[in-house]
Amino acid sequence: MLLVLLTGMPVILCNMLLQSWVSIWCIRFYIKRFHHKEGVLAGVLALFGIIIIVLMGNLLQILLWGALFLWLGEFATLQEAVYHSGVNFATLGYGDIVMSVKWKLLGPLEAVNGALMIGLSGASMLAVLQHHIRKQVGSFN
Repeated sequence: MLLVLLTGMPVILCNMLLQSWVSIWCIRFYIKRFHHKEGVLAGVLALFGIIIIVLMGNLLQILLWGALFLWLGEFATLQEAVYHSGVNFATLGYGDIVMSVKWKLLGPLEAVNGALMIGLSGASMLAVLQHHIRKQVGSFN
């Protein structure tokens, strides 16, 4: 179990760093391009941009876990490793592909990591949406 934690924790820390970077990038993207713009189209474009950034960040995190699984020899192809990683990260848990007993606990570790990172992704999107709504309401007063 200690080996699994020592193997999984660096990936979790890398994902936390990546998600933090993505979250800050979302804020900077919004401030640079949409902070002073008003209207429905500005709100839609801002939120769409944030969703794209967040999605790319989450896909990179899934890829990182998949690369670890491939490196550990759990899967024959990157596609299979990334599929398994995506199922874990999104906490779907299909169970159609199962890792070896030695590395099986990496699945729940990735699921916890994914749940936290997807939650932070949602928070980034919500922050932009709330700011835009506040601007819209303020323009009516």
